[in-house]
Amino acid sequence: SAVASAAAVGGVMSPLQKKEGYDPAYSAAVNIASCPTGLLIPPSTTFIVYSLITNGTSIAALFVAGYVPGILMGLGLMTVAGIIAKKRGYPVAPRPSMREVAQRTADAILPLGLIVIVMGGIIGGIFTATEASAAAVVYTLFLALVVYREIGVRDLPGIILESAVTTSIVLLMIGCSIAMSKVMAFADIPYTVSDALLAISENPLVLLLVINIALLVVGTFMDMTPALLIFTPIFLPVVKDLGMDPVHFGVVMTFNLCIGICTPPVGSALFVGCSVAKVSIGQ
Repeated sequence: SAVASAAAVGGVMSPLQKKEGYDPAYSAAVNIASCPTGLLIPPSTTFIVYSLITNGTSIAALFVAGYVPGILMGLGLMTVAGIIAKKRGYPVAPRPSMREVAQRTADAILPLGLIVIVMGGIIGGIFTATEASAAAVVYTLFLALVVYREIGVRDLPGIILESAVTTSIVLLMIGCSIAMSKVMAFADIPYTVSDALLAISENPLVLLLVINIALLVVGTFMDMTPALLIFTPIFLPVVKDLGMDPVHFGVVMTFNLCIGICTPPVGSALFVGCSVAKVSIGQ
């Protein structure tokens, strides 16, 4: 989740960067612009929602397809952030010794094992994405309760209740989306949109560019999940007619929409990132 990433990473990094003399607005901007990479680099809840909307596009294929675009986005952000930091003369941390690297790696092995369990299990065909999420819950619960002791048994009822509420909201939205997609199919709305786009041009690249621009605009005014739920049933039939793979389109759609969560007026990551860094949106 990009918003959770903005809150977690920003909450840790902002005070440290402020202490080192970084401009709080710059720190917040880097954090906000970086968090969408988590929606492309798996495991990603967005790809799972897309799979549900499209009646079973392979989650494993979506996960694997998201790596290269996610890494490219990350490298682009790192390059720009690095150039700005160098121009402003921000301090550089001392290079860690091999002993420190080994110690930090050893500390991180157990939490990083979660990625191996989830991704290895799904891509290896050991379990489905749903079963992988259950395995992830059991593994992280074991780490939190037994290994790190960050929570106690008394905290579990509240955690379970909060999870149930969050999940029910998402499921309700998915249920409404499926109903709406059936209504739209019955009313021939996807075909109407397809005809309108084909009237613009029959060139697949031009049509894809138009869809990309539309998604960028939509992402600015709508949050990620509702935008996926509403526009996937409209655009997917069009790109299928163009010969585009649903996995490819899922990555393109996610990449476009995730930019909007960083921008006003409805940038959820923007609001959270600014709140955590204690800076105004104007800054």
